This record gives sequence, structure tokens and C-alpha cells, in this order.
Amino acid sequence: MATLVRRIFKVALFIGLFLLSVRYVHTYPLPMPEGQIMFWIDASDRLGISDSDNLYIPTMVIIDLIVAILAYVAILKLWRRYRSG
Repeated sequence: MATLVRRIFKVALFIGLFLLSVRYVHTYPLPMPEGQIMFWIDASDRLGISDSDNLYIPTMVIIDLIVAILAYVAILKLWRRYRSG
């Protein structure tokens, strides 16, 4: 039973960290400046993607996922160090 609770807590922790990274990790100011809009349009044209949002949204999700993974690993390492010491 304790193992199940730990797993559920870890899943909830990761989901919470991912939602926080989606909310607060931005690589752009709001609203996006004209130069950044042109960058995304040029990048999507070079990759053969018809709509720049089809490149921008998955890129931002990947960045948010990486941030959530790094925060999750750091929290687990800090927790293990706290418990062992």
C-alpha cells in the first residue's frame, strides 16, 4: 500500500511540476515581438511546416517537459539526501 501511495505521489508531483512549467516557463514576452514572430515563420518555412504554430506549440511543450523533468529529478535527489542525512 505504501508503494502505491509513493507512486501516486510521484506522478502527482511530476504533473504538478509540468503544469507549473507550462504556466511560468516562457521563452517569449507577451505579446510576442515582430522579430520573434518572423523567426518562427522563417523556421517553419525552412522545415516545410505550413503553419508556424505547428512548430511553436510542440517546441514549447518539449521545453516545458524538459524543465519539469529536471525539477523532478532535483527534488527527488534532494529528498533522498535529506532522508539519508
